[in-house]
Amino acid sequence: MPFTRITTAGAGTMGSQVAWQMAFHGKHVTVYDAIPAGLEKGKAFHREYAEHFARARGATREQIAGTFARLAYTTDLAAAVREADLVSESVPESLSIKEAFWREAAAHAPARTVFTTNTSTLAPSALAGFVDRPAKFLALHFAIGVWESNIGEVMGHPGTDPAVFEDVLRFAAEIGLVPIPIRKEQEGYIVNSLLVPWCTGALDLLVRGVSDPESIDRTWMITLRTGLGPCGMMDRMGLGVVYHVAQRIGDDYARYLDENFVRKGHLGVASGQGFYRYPDPAFARPGFL
Repeated sequence: MPFTRITTAGAGTMGSQVAWQMAFHGKHVTVYDAIPAGLEKGKAFHREYAEHFARARGATREQIAGTFARLAYTTDLAAAVREADLVSESVPESLSIKEAFWREAAAHAPARTVFTTNTSTLAPSALAGFVDRPAKFLALHFAIGVWESNIGEVMGHPGTDPAVFEDVLRFAAEIGLVPIPIRKEQEGYIVNSLLVPWCTGALDLLVRGVSDPESIDRTWMITLRTGLGPCGMMDRMGLGVVYHVAQRIGDDYARYLDENFVRKGHLGVASGQGFYRYPDPAFARPGFL
């Protein structure tokens, strides 16, 4: 089944990148967010991505204009999904929020619509019971920095229709991703099964007062010869997302993030401050290493 008209849910850092990637690759995308301010932030992200694509990725004026022409925005979920071939959900990593979203989306989407979740840590089977078409429910998971870390992890649950699974793999390729089929449910897919323990290790060092963010990142970056350490990565992921994940892993980690970042609105790159200040983080400056 071809997927042409897409609804993306959630206009934050992750959801806005997903929507832009799809629209840039020719899909008509309706961006939904329940909060008007969140939707406006998503529009601002898209203006930033347009500048980046023109400056750093060689996109033409025509490509940028075409991308914006294929983007629409709404806070009305019923209207957002009314003509959707596929829904891609990137709402907060909370089971109750996802349940509310999927129950309402299922009530208004056409019978043909395929539902995909971009959940970071939950298995599709934990969510499939919230919809009226579990055979058409599965995960299409994006990595933050969608156009650079361009994997598309596709993971079904035991009730997912194999034909739908293959359709979503093809869709991932159509929107510029490298399709990664995951044949057995695994919370965290491949990437987060590796990434979460890495970030948790850094949080553990911080919570126990072993070291500071700069020293932790500097150690990793020098040893692995990479441009990003775990604290910088958590900023990039969004500390709100990391906080939701930490709530499922350990109270000490969640408490540390809540007290030092979440309550203060310091959510990483998107808010301008997390472990580092943006857009000029210390780890990217000459001499950090």
